[in-house]
Amino acid sequence: MIEKVKVSVIVPVKNEEKNLAQCLDSLRDFDDVVVVDSGSTDRTGEIAAEYGRQLVQFVWDGKFPKKRNWALRNIEFKHPWVLFLDADERMTAAFAAELLRSLPRTAHNGFWIFYDNWFMGRMLRFGDAMRKLAMVRLGCGEYERVSEDGWSGLDMEIHEHLVVEGSVGVLRARLEHSDRRNLSSYYSKHNEYSSWEANRFLALQGREELKGRQRLKYGLLRCWLFPYIYFMVAYIFKGGFLDGRSGYYFAMSKMFYFMQIQAKVKELTAGYCDN
Repeated sequence: MIEKVKVSVIVPVKNEEKNLAQCLDSLRDFDDVVVVDSGSTDRTGEIAAEYGRQLVQFVWDGKFPKKRNWALRNIEFKHPWVLFLDADERMTAAFAAELLRSLPRTAHNGFWIFYDNWFMGRMLRFGDAMRKLAMVRLGCGEYERVSEDGWSGLDMEIHEHLVVEGSVGVLRARLEHSDRRNLSSYYSKHNEYSSWEANRFLALQGREELKGRQRLKYGLLRCWLFPYIYFMVAYIFKGGFLDGRSGYYFAMSKMFYFMQIQAKVKELTAGYCDN
């Protein structure tokens, strides 16, 4: 009998029929998986039911908390650890095995997680590695609270960071990130994200809320050369060119994303439009 991993998994979704089945299929060794939906109009709910997973609906009122924090506060979990796994992410056997080995004896209250990223049909082995703080011991952390004052249409914490009380470790085994939607969807999503980032950048001017990597990123965004510097570091110095055309287009896409944020900040401060 395969040992179940004593971690509760939250899968936040909205219209994820193209990704959700593979995500849930990778979680067969986990006995507590909760799909938190935002009123999907596709087969997302049916897929969750087909896999026998709990489906919870979340309706955002435009205020705190958003989806991930709401789930932490309102869902009764079976296990003391919670992992946030997006629908376009996949559990791996190596990652599950590391959880079984590490969690029973760890003193940490949270973990950084690295990802093998698939882009345009190829796993990217070089360039800027994807990582995020996406696992927390229950009661030891929440996502940061951002005062959005009505300018955000995103009902889930996307770029808000998980703030953990106590020490944070790093899990060496990797998950997989593989979005089965097309590039039009990818760029549309990042257009929304860049608008959020631009508004937040302006909202935090002169404030001390940012720490660590956030402070560094928002500081670098003040420099108009930053997108080009990012491309050079990720594509040249970190070997993104070794991933062929996929590596090139990924680095270019990230460069353009940072350019979008800068341009939207300029637009908002200069008043080029009424939006």
